[in-house]
Order: sequence, then structure tokens, then C-alpha cells
Amino acid sequence: MRKDSSYYNQSVKVLQSAMLFNGLDNKTVDNILENLTHVALPKKSIIHCTATYKSIFLILKGRVKISKINPDNGREYTLSLLNKGDIFDVVSFLTHNKQELNIEAIDELQLLKTSLKIARVWLEENPIFNRNFLSYLGKRLKDIQNENSNLALFNTKTRLAKLILDNTNLHIEGEKYSIKLINDLSHDALAQMIGSVRKIVSLNIQELKKDKIITFSRGNLSILDMSKLKEICSSVT
Repeated sequence: MRKDSSYYNQSVKVLQSAMLFNGLDNKTVDNILENLTHVALPKKSIIHCTATYKSIFLILKGRVKISKINPDNGREYTLSLLNKGDIFDVVSFLTHNKQELNIEAIDELQLLKTSLKIARVWLEENPIFNRNFLSYLGKRLKDIQNENSNLALFNTKTRLAKLILDNTNLHIEGEKYSIKLINDLSHDALAQMIGSVRKIVSLNIQELKKDKIITFSRGNLSILDMSKLKEICSSVT
């Protein structure tokens, strides 16, 4: 990316705030940006998984859904919901193994792209990037482990409550707790994230609304009663 690009300053800010590039000096950030290309995609675009066999993508703006579909019944399960500062696909980056994934733009996307070969040089030659990547990978693996535990230990309502709690902003806006990342997702999308179906999730949401634990209208989710939500999250079935 050239320094006179209209996306250059925005890209610098994202890299400086992203976990992967934390602590890198300005010169290193500039060198990294020289090898990154800006890619813009409209909402609901599908990124074919073969693109990740040769390139790595950093999200500059927007959200990306990584999912798999059961070919026998067509059910979709969301593996990850990524946003600004995240990269995909980590497995291809590390292992050279190809994954059959569905990659979809939830919002209008702005991405930074480079080849896996160049990104692996960063990993091998820059100790700070290497350290950051291990921390980032650990966080992603922990998220997957937690999701697997939730599927095994909790019913759908509890899994939904935990998903909401995990995406809650710490500050309060008025009398409501605001939700990040998932606040405007459809019932279908939420169901895909917790291994359920739309009908069940819709019933669970109605129960939470009836008990005045959450509000959910016009694609805007927020928490009304944090203590009750935490109580549901702690229940094991």
C-alpha cells in the first residue's frame, strides 16, 4: 500500500490497535503496510475459501462470518465471527492445510491482503509479531474451546445467554447494557452461532424479553437486567 493511499492512515490506526501488531515500531508498521493491498467488498459477499490458500486477510472494517455447512441437512454452524483487527484463515496460515470454509461479509468490508509467504516471513523474522501471533492464536483457540464446552454442557437458552454476555460492553448506556458485534444479527445468525435453529432461538429470545432481561427490536439487542442474565449463564443442565 502506498503512503498516498486514502486508506493508509486508517490502516496504520488499525494495525497499531490490533493485538497482532501491538508493540511494533512505526518503521516496522510502514514496512508491513508496503506489502498489504486494500480490498473492498460489498455486504453479503462470499469470499471463496481457496483465496485463503495463498493469501491472508486482515479486517480493516466490518464483520466476517466463518462457517461450515452440513452437506446432508444444509444446517450451518458459525465457527467464528471476526471483526476489525482479526485475520483469516489462521489454520491455512500456520499449517499449509486447506480448509473448506464458508466466508461471508456481514457488513461492507474493507480488508488488507498479503500472501501467506510474506506473512510467514513476518512470523519467522519479527519476534514481536511472533509473540503477538501466539497470543492471538491462544485467544482464538480458547474461544473455540469455550464454544465446544457450551455445546456439551448447556441448553440452548443458556448458550444464548452466554453468547450475549460474552459480547456485552462494560459501560452502560442509559439503563441498558449495550452489545457489541452481535447486536444486530438475525435470529438465524444467532442460532448458527450456538448450534441451534431459528425457531428455538426465537422462543428463547421471547422468554428473555418477557422476563425483562433483554430488549431486541428492529435488529437492536441490549441487556436490561445483568444479574438475571448472569444467573442464567451459571445454570448447568
